[in-house]
Amino acid sequence: MEDVKQILDQFKFKGDLIEFKLFGSGHINTTYIATYDENGKVRQYIVQKINSNVFKNIDALMDNVFAVTSFLREKIKANGGNPNRETLHFIKTGDGKKYYTCENGDCYRAYRFVDNSKSVDSVDSPEIFEKSGIAFGRFQKYLSDFPATTLNEIIPDFHNTAVRFEKEFMPAVKEDTQDRAKTCREEIDFVIKRRGDCSRLVDLVKEGKLPLRVTHNDTKLNNVIFDEDTDDAICVIDLDTVMPGLALYDFGDSIRFGANTCAEDEKDISKVAIDLDYFKAYAKGFLSEAGGSLNPCEIDNLAFSAKLMTFECGMRFLTDYLNGDTYFRTAYPEHNLVRARNQFALVKDMEDKMDEMEEIIKSIKIS
Repeated sequence: MEDVKQILDQFKFKGDLIEFKLFGSGHINTTYIATYDENGKVRQYIVQKINSNVFKNIDALMDNVFAVTSFLREKIKANGGNPNRETLHFIKTGDGKKYYTCENGDCYRAYRFVDNSKSVDSVDSPEIFEKSGIAFGRFQKYLSDFPATTLNEIIPDFHNTAVRFEKEFMPAVKEDTQDRAKTCREEIDFVIKRRGDCSRLVDLVKEGKLPLRVTHNDTKLNNVIFDEDTDDAICVIDLDTVMPGLALYDFGDSIRFGANTCAEDEKDISKVAIDLDYFKAYAKGFLSEAGGSLNPCEIDNLAFSAKLMTFECGMRFLTDYLNGDTYFRTAYPEHNLVRARNQFALVKDMEDKMDEMEEIIKSIKIS
């Protein structure tokens, strides 16, 4: 890291520095927490080195982050909430910039640490999963009238499953650069048989039935922070992939991550299933906040979106396996293939339970 004092001085934090150390469990950006004593009161700030290898256009990313958090602050105020706790408060540098660039090109940003808060890494109960659904549902509700098309597309076609099928998966199968296709014919066939699913949501967008909205695109449980005392969800964090998309993407990916009965790289696929209690809990929480801002077509496709996001993720794992593991970090040569088989087993179980999933959505009262 560059000179710590030089970086911290850019953000004009008040008080005397007590401690500066690594913080959190993120895999992309490098995160630190800075603790200050301001006239006897402890204040903490998060300072992050943004991974410029992953995020090529940091100006665009930070423009999105400031636009969305500023909008959220006004919405939270209007609804009688506390914007200092219910959304991130990013801090500009002393010369008014949204991040600081060091002489070596490293980029740093800062925001206030939310006091008396904690993060949770694993979904251990339907109750905590429901609370994360409330947080992401509220995020969607408050941003429902934000002009999504004004945001920058940080990762083009990130959840365009049809594009991923045509431009990434099929070329990987045809080129077979690592001579691995022979080891996964069944999985390749699984994807090809579901080709029609890939375009369902994007076709509904073209037909004007699904609106573009502000989407988070990384709706893992540890991207929600909770109150240390009450365990209530406070706000959504990690806004690097906020961009135009579909509310269904965020809902579906939450279910893929949180309602699987085991880890996404469990080798014994007989253990893989969707837990309908967890599905119902998250859907109940999400719709309690976002339900009134979604249109009927969005609500009708919530259950399907869980299947599609799981299918897309499995297809991405399989694509990376065929390409020689160039994107996802792996622990052993077949890791991505194991992940793909796991996700496809979850897809199959969702297909078997789709009627039940859709009935659960219908049973949830939306005010």
